[in-house]
Amino acid sequence: MAGEAARWTEANQHHLVMALSEVRHALELHRDRRESLPGPELPLPGEPWPEELPAPALESLVATFGLSPFERALLLVCAGIELDGTFPGLCAAAQGDPALRYPTFALALAALEGAHWSALAPDGPLRRWRLIELLEQPPTPLTASPLRVDERVLHYLAGVPTSDPRLAGLIESVSPDDPVPSHRALAERVAAEWSGSSDPWSVIQLCGEDEATRRAVTGAACAAAGLDLRALSADLIPANAAELDGLLRLWEREAVFSGSALYVDGEAVDHADYRAVATVNRFLERVNCPLVLGTRDRWRPLRRRTLTFDLQAPTRDEQRGLWRAALGDAAGQLNGRVDQLVAQFHLGGTAIRTSTAEALATGGASGALAERLWDAGRAQARSRLDDLAQRIEPSAGWDELVLPEPERRRLVEIVDQVAHRTLVYDEWGFGRRGSRGLGISALFAGPSGTGKTLAAEVMASALRLDLYRIDLSSVVSKYIGETEKNLRRVFDAAEGGGAILFFDEADALFGKRSEVKDSHDRYANIEVNYLLQRMESYRGLAILATNMKGTLDPAFLRRIRFVVGFPFPDATLRAEIWRRTFPRDAPTAGLDVLKLARLNLAGGNIRNVALNAAFLAAAAGEPVGMDHILAAARHEYAKLEKPLTEAEIGGWL
Repeated sequence: MAGEAARWTEANQHHLVMALSEVRHALELHRDRRESLPGPELPLPGEPWPEELPAPALESLVATFGLSPFERALLLVCAGIELDGTFPGLCAAAQGDPALRYPTFALALAALEGAHWSALAPDGPLRRWRLIELLEQPPTPLTASPLRVDERVLHYLAGVPTSDPRLAGLIESVSPDDPVPSHRALAERVAAEWSGSSDPWSVIQLCGEDEATRRAVTGAACAAAGLDLRALSADLIPANAAELDGLLRLWEREAVFSGSALYVDGEAVDHADYRAVATVNRFLERVNCPLVLGTRDRWRPLRRRTLTFDLQAPTRDEQRGLWRAALGDAAGQLNGRVDQLVAQFHLGGTAIRTSTAEALATGGASGALAERLWDAGRAQARSRLDDLAQRIEPSAGWDELVLPEPERRRLVEIVDQVAHRTLVYDEWGFGRRGSRGLGISALFAGPSGTGKTLAAEVMASALRLDLYRIDLSSVVSKYIGETEKNLRRVFDAAEGGGAILFFDEADALFGKRSEVKDSHDRYANIEVNYLLQRMESYRGLAILATNMKGTLDPAFLRRIRFVVGFPFPDATLRAEIWRRTFPRDAPTAGLDVLKLARLNLAGGNIRNVALNAAFLAAAAGEPVGMDHILAAARHEYAKLEKPLTEAEIGGWL
């Protein structure tokens, strides 16, 4: 392959030299006519082009852009100024002026055969595709203005591989990974579409969750079609009409020169931003080259032929193979833990290789390697969700959670179902009839501060999964369809890692809405049903939290697998919370938990009082005592707008 490229380069240079000699002869002939000298000798004919090699760059350019013989010759004269040291003096002599050491259109009209005025028209191929530049110098006449070959065109003619510097920062070269077997057939379909495409090219739209997978399929299609791959982020497409037109012309020319397809990353544009979408549409509808639009969701219809393909995640067998290939010899030491990674994380090839490289880089025993692989997989899966929800770092353990025993057992049961869902659904066959109803959903109901968020943290810590808090009051939109769109983004982003989703303020969406009185009630029901439907099919754990269970419609509650109550703690539970509130290293003196338990506070408020008391004690240089807690309690009660009664604090001091 390298030998053939070298042969083409040598033959291309020879062909270009012969072509330059032809236009040099025309200039010499015109010079000699001006000076009444005998005409120069005709140049020797060049060797025939080897048929087994691709066409020379000059002839490919002429055919692609439809140049006439005169336009071809004019382009060669401009290139000769840069490539042949005799051309500047020859131009000056042919124009009868030592200062005119550059080509002009007047010289071309006089010296070159087949001259036509339209060769310099703005919409003619030479100027439309910026093959030559007209250096206008008012008040110099148009025909006397200097002409110069574009630098990128010059490199192309000379067979020098490069790219247009004006596209740097906008369009990048891409070397994607190989796709998994289930995606190779799709890549071949795209390549076949390009091979049989007519002018203009169709837009290929690839829809899927993983950006690396979309690029991998595009790269495989390019390899099958003999094309390079370049990428453009859609948010970099200029809105200004002149800048957009310039980008289109430069890229279409570059696509020809480099033999490239363009991948447009549509994920960078918010579909709610109608101006940005309109800008991207103008580009997509006008650009004419092998083109792939990569998006998570389907793009709005374009006014040109568009073929859309939906990309599914790699199968579990493919993911297992990717993990094992990335791990190499280390895979045999994990003792079945690869299957756990496949069951938990739905990752593409790039994410799997990145996770493996991170885990292997730190070394350690096989057991530690399995844990590092798990954490690296979590990190890869969370990248998209971090932009949509608040990630809570779970640090609490079961010992910190104080609940009545029935509720505590219910939480343990939820954790067990999440941990063993792969065994039950896949190996035992409960999941083979569809995903509906297989999602593990829970409702945490209870007053504020009774431990709902803490319980979610404890469960996430026990399962070693990420925990994300989504405030439903901020997700709900007054615009029809926007709430479902917001929820879809969250669930789609969470699917890759099976994170625990904690939907707070569920009262903002749920309620007794089954009775439809107007259009708002009807759409509210649609929003609730959409959320429940996604919870029922979500492969992780989804938790709804509410302070007012009574406002939820019973019809909705029946679709939630677990309902866990978080009661306001009685004195016994409050005493236990006080016992566990202060860390082991915190200095205390004379604390009476039975007296403290008389404070009629929920667990969250108790922790606030303990923390504020600790700061008061630290400022005083003392251990935490009952007097510090009393001062902190007064502040907490004032915040809650509750009176602190003598029955609660009597006999404290």
